[in-house]
Amino acid sequence: MSPYLGPLRAFTAGFVDTVGFVALFGLFTAHVTGNFVLIGASIAEFHGGIVAKLIALPVFIAAVALTHLFVTQRQRRGVSPVAALTLFEALFLAAFMASGLAANPFTAADSPAAIATGMLAVTAMAIQNAGARSVFAALSPTTVMTGNVTQIVIDAVDLVAAPDKAAAAKARLTKMLPPVLAFASGALAGGLGYVHVGFWSLLLPLSAVMSAWWLLRRSAVPSA
Repeated sequence: MSPYLGPLRAFTAGFVDTVGFVALFGLFTAHVTGNFVLIGASIAEFHGGIVAKLIALPVFIAAVALTHLFVTQRQRRGVSPVAALTLFEALFLAAFMASGLAANPFTAADSPAAIATGMLAVTAMAIQNAGARSVFAALSPTTVMTGNVTQIVIDAVDLVAAPDKAAAAKARLTKMLPPVLAFASGALAGGLGYVHVGFWSLLLPLSAVMSAWWLLRRSAVPSA
């Protein structure tokens, strides 16, 4: 696979997660388990916005399950699902952007429009997460960065202090560092983009996903 796929996917996840958090009253769309912390905080401080965060996990689970079924069926037929999965993610991201543009400004975290908009983003990120555990397993994880950062620190120490582990550590650093930097860049770009142009900023991660789709389609075409 192209070395650009990991960074493109990580950039998308960081961007979308940030836009969802800022625009939809603290809803995590990629790191859905983070919503449990926010639910606890909402209960403790008597804030609203609990319904969308509660719904996010079952929607995420359902989308992951359906994505995995799709992948399994395609593989049984001997057809690669990677390009199709990327296209599905793009479609849900486009729907997220369109819904946000149509319904914004949101007046309440648990309004039907805010919940529906958020679940479109959750579905897009569920597709990316499911793909990361199956057809994109060769790439570094692109949505959960805590584990990546932990491994990067361990490998950086080994690179300096453990010469016998240096070669393997360098290989992992080369693989993991670009997606972490891309995710951070996406998060920063998502915050700045939403502040300046609102949901139109989602054109940037949508372009990243379509670029990944183009790379996958090109790699699937046999050379002449």
